[in-house]
Amino acid sequence: MIDADTRQADLRRMQLAALAVLLLALAGLALSVAMGGQGAWAWFKAFCEAATVGGLADWFAVTALFRHPLGLPIPHTALIPQGKHRIADSLAAFVRDNFLHPEALLTKLQVFNPAKRLGEWLASPAHQAQVTGTARTVALEALSLLNEESVRRAMGEFLVQRALSWNATATAASVLDVLTDEGRHQQVLDGALEKLRDYLATPEVRGLVAARLVKFSRAQWPKVTSVVDALSSVDKMADSLSDKLALQLVEEVQEALSHPEHTVRREFDAWIRSFISRLREDEVFAGDINALKDRVVQSQDVRSYLDGLWVEVRASIEMDIRRDDSALMRHLTQALAGLARRLGQDESLTQAINDHLLSAAGSLVSRMRHGVTEHIASTVKSWDDRSLVRQIELSVGRDLQFIRLNGTLVGGAIGLLLHAVTVWLKP
Repeated sequence: MIDADTRQADLRRMQLAALAVLLLALAGLALSVAMGGQGAWAWFKAFCEAATVGGLADWFAVTALFRHPLGLPIPHTALIPQGKHRIADSLAAFVRDNFLHPEALLTKLQVFNPAKRLGEWLASPAHQAQVTGTARTVALEALSLLNEESVRRAMGEFLVQRALSWNATATAASVLDVLTDEGRHQQVLDGALEKLRDYLATPEVRGLVAARLVKFSRAQWPKVTSVVDALSSVDKMADSLSDKLALQLVEEVQEALSHPEHTVRREFDAWIRSFISRLREDEVFAGDINALKDRVVQSQDVRSYLDGLWVEVRASIEMDIRRDDSALMRHLTQALAGLARRLGQDESLTQAINDHLLSAAGSLVSRMRHGVTEHIASTVKSWDDRSLVRQIELSVGRDLQFIRLNGTLVGGAIGLLLHAVTVWLKP
């Protein structure tokens, strides 16, 4: 792009060239008059006279676009500064109607096929590296920002306030509703019963039960246990009893697992539904749960733990991102390559993305169209008159000087033609 100084120099050179040609025409006119204006000088005079008139007329026309010629407030001059508001509105309307028209934009976007172009672009490893490099830079900047004490404090306060306003009981009731509607609470019960069955079947548990039985009996009935010890071993009796108890419990649990209509299942289902109702209807119970939640959220220990956890997570993420063999960046590259393949092979995906982009673009253009138009108009109207004139003159002023040059030369040619007609018509 050519800078302002270069354009100013080009404009100045063309202005001097146009002025020089006009002065030559004036000098030629003066010379032809001084030489009597007869014979060949008459032809020269006709050329120079018409060239002077044409040059002056075009100088006036070009100058009148930007300012008052010779500083004289002649009507319909200084057209650009005088009509700045009208120009601003016209320019804004032109951009709106030709560049921001929804149908035109959407047609071009549809022909462009952005999803397919994106897939082709992402298929290049160099472009994948470009995207991951940008993502790496943005991620590091974001992590740096989030590490600022003020930002961390603000985020912490925001999360605390959100947690305090969260109705834990309503959420719990909704989650349990979903679980019970799909019967998943019975799956949870199955898992618990299986764990209990396996636990009861272990020798360690049976030994623990036997030891507890012996300890309890010796503490509660020392004389009886002494008599039993004399006849048989209390430990053996406890082992036998614990084995039978464990076996009975395992059988009971297995029966509950095998029968969908078992009493345990029905009672568990009734308890869950009762608990859901209590969460929704018992205001005291709900208040107690939410109060407990608030105490946990506001606990300094919890805040300190979460803050320390965030520091560790952030440091771990940052350390990975900074590595040349970053796992996150590697996964991102693989995801980009996979997306490129999908976009190249899956026409339905490409069409779906294009449809969403067209819908979003249409909505965006419709919302922004008026705002962009107003912004263009108000910006141009706010410009200083001199700045506006200078910018436009630097953009098109050089070409306008060619109008002055052409006007001078064409005027001279017309003068010669008119003089020839005059000579031809004379008797």
